[in-house]
Amino acid sequence: MSTFTPPVAAVAKDAHWAAKMARLRHRSLPERTLSICDDPDVKRAVTDAALALAKARTKATSAAIEQDVPEEQREQWVAAQPDVLAASSALDAAQRAQEDATITLTFRALPRPVWEQLLRAHPPTESQAEQGMEYNVETFPAALIAACHVERDVDGTVVAGMTEAEAQELLDAWPDAEAKALFTCALLVNQTLRSDLGKG
Repeated sequence: MSTFTPPVAAVAKDAHWAAKMARLRHRSLPERTLSICDDPDVKRAVTDAALALAKARTKATSAAIEQDVPEEQREQWVAAQPDVLAASSALDAAQRAQEDATITLTFRALPRPVWEQLLRAHPPTESQAEQGMEYNVETFPAALIAACHVERDVDGTVVAGMTEAEAQELLDAWPDAEAKALFTCALLVNQTLRSDLGKG
């Protein structure tokens, strides 16, 4: 009794597609962050430090040219100059201080069925629907923000995050522009296309 052996090309094709499908299944959902720093002095310090570094590099580059430092060695020479090293260190310190003073909120896109279910749970009012809105503008923003928010502890482990009530509290308490930025961040992570559709 003979045993059917599939063609080598067919086997290779199946394995190729299986590998590609495995990669497609394991794609991570996109994430987007909103960073908030309320300390103007900290932000100004970063700007000033960046300008100081740019000036130190410009001065060192001029010195390198005057001293005929070969072009291929110039970048390394400039980076090693004491004034450049000091300015670079000052910028690093200012950036660390800004990071410490910054609150970062992370939002992750929802799988399509979850997104559609959220839309169904917050349908537009009759008046809103007449204006072309696809969701209730009063209730959907807080629900979306809470659903998309991802909170991680210091070890990177996902922990409990923002509730819908907390999201609504922020939307009500923050200035209009900042409240819109909060909602927009959660909205955009669900509407930004990561793939390249190609030219056909």
